Amino acid sequence: MKKIFYLLLIATITFSCNNSEKKNGENPDDSTEVSAQGGGSVVDVRMPVYRGEIIFTDEAAVLKGKNFVYGVVIDTVARELAARVAPIKKDEFDMVPVVVSGIVSPNPALSEGEEGWEEVITIKNILNVSAKPAEADVKIEDNN
Repeated sequence: MKKIFYLLLIATITFSCNNSEKKNGENPDDSTEVSAQGGGSVVDVRMPVYRGEIIFTDEAAVLKGKNFVYGVVIDTVARELAARVAPIKKDEFDMVPVVVSGIVSPNPALSEGEEGWEEVITIKNILNVSAKPAEADVKIEDNN
């Protein structure tokens, strides 16, 4: 009788843990809602927050998170983020961890026959920029 009780207890715990992961479609670290302050009064903007690593090149910018990769719309906020990230990078291909809020939309360039990411993010607020670049997944060294 005790064996059956323990088996049912273990099965119940296992199934309850699996259901909690399925309820959340996205990782809560990658997309949450926040309230932003602006102009002295509190404005409730309710915009998703994205945590990831950003890289800027001459032609484009990319934000890569755990479960997403978005092209970045280059506008004044993106240029401000590029200016804040530039002194942190050790070389031009370093990715820097950031926390931003913004709006994700389909890439309009794809409908015009151009290449690019399927979705792009328009950054609205820069919430945090890391003080050091992210660790590279693969490090290629030149032995010459």
